[in-house]
Amino acid sequence: MKSMKRVLTAVAATTMAVASVLTMASCSKKSEAGTVRYLNFKPEVAGIYQELAEAYEKETGVKVIVETAANNAYESTLMSKMATKEAPTLFQINGPRGYANWKDYCADLSNTELYKHLSDKSLAVTSGGKVYGIPYVVEGYGIIYNKALTDKYFALSNKAVNMASMDEVNNFAELKAVVEDMQKNAAALGIDGVFASTSLKAGEDWRWQTHLANLPVYYEFKNNNVDLASDATKKINFEYGDNYRNILDLYLNNSVVSRKTVGTKTVVDSMSEFALEKCVMVQNGNWAWGQIADVKGNKVLPENVKYLPIYTGVKGEEAQGLCIGTENFYAINSQASAADQKATADFIYWLYSSETGKNYVTNKLGFIAPFDTFKESERPTDPLAVEISKWMSKDGITSVAWNFTLFPSQKFKDDFGASLLKYAQETKDWADVKADVVSSWEKESNASM
Repeated sequence: MKSMKRVLTAVAATTMAVASVLTMASCSKKSEAGTVRYLNFKPEVAGIYQELAEAYEKETGVKVIVETAANNAYESTLMSKMATKEAPTLFQINGPRGYANWKDYCADLSNTELYKHLSDKSLAVTSGGKVYGIPYVVEGYGIIYNKALTDKYFALSNKAVNMASMDEVNNFAELKAVVEDMQKNAAALGIDGVFASTSLKAGEDWRWQTHLANLPVYYEFKNNNVDLASDATKKINFEYGDNYRNILDLYLNNSVVSRKTVGTKTVVDSMSEFALEKCVMVQNGNWAWGQIADVKGNKVLPENVKYLPIYTGVKGEEAQGLCIGTENFYAINSQASAADQKATADFIYWLYSSETGKNYVTNKLGFIAPFDTFKESERPTDPLAVEISKWMSKDGITSVAWNFTLFPSQKFKDDFGASLLKYAQETKDWADVKADVVSSWEKESNASM
């Protein structure tokens, strides 16, 4: 009996030892695998991210913990979470300014798989030659045009330009020549003007005081090699202000309405004008498809909705694409363990490369993803989203980044819009508009410090 007891005791001890070794091995493996903690920005998609987390853990065994900040409380939530032992390994920054606030926690993402597959690497948040933010969803804007009407114009026997389609237009001089000749042939084309009305009513002017204004700011910072995360962005010279004027005048002078009346016009007005084929072109973003398709009596077929970059006469603009960007960038916590950082990088790559992840991105989150891992059949199907994806993938074309995220304040934008209205109505000189932009930018930048 004693012998048997000794045997049983030995067996039990061995079993416990083996179990202990297995447990330690399991823990070690789990530790090596790392954990992902994601602080989500948007409460409305919290449930979708939770589903993704569960799908990823089921597929890989790696734990993904999703937490969601309340509306308008992301920065404060992130600040409090970063001070805990359960700090997020994955979080969001809103561009260069966001990076400046969180640079002590932003890991270099240059060697991550997700960055390698970013279609247009100029969209990333960079500093000192390193990558600290990867855009995970993009939107875009440019000049939307009706191909049926442009084809009608190019078929005219009396047209003044030696071009056969809009595909040949790749700079301001060519755009101006086409637009002004179209305007002369408005009656033959059955339109009231080439461009929809420029909505400069207060509160309706964001396409001009923000989106159009993005181009001169983008070129000034780009061509002067300004670090967008630095205080150098708190002053501008408006070097490309005359280029801005080029395109604004083209809009105003070849429109469905007189420039004197633009102070009464809204975005809805201009989108309705385009939908009803009162005009050929309108500046707006891919979010505007519903504003076209849902107009009662809409005449524009989806297959005829195309995009053209906003050309302003800048040298080298033949290689310019649409204005494409986002305020949503992934950042990985540099203070997290190496295992957690790797696990996080693996997770976001899976999200944008696996069949499961891509299905969620396109069909449930509704994102235009800026990565070459997506087939055409895996991207959103509305015509403007299709055009954005097409332009992002064009060889030799560089998108215009969204530098309007650096504009110093809403007051700056509103004041600029008010100046533009006076200019449009010919009660303010352009030189004064330019001077106001420079002084207001610096004043508002200092006020927001």
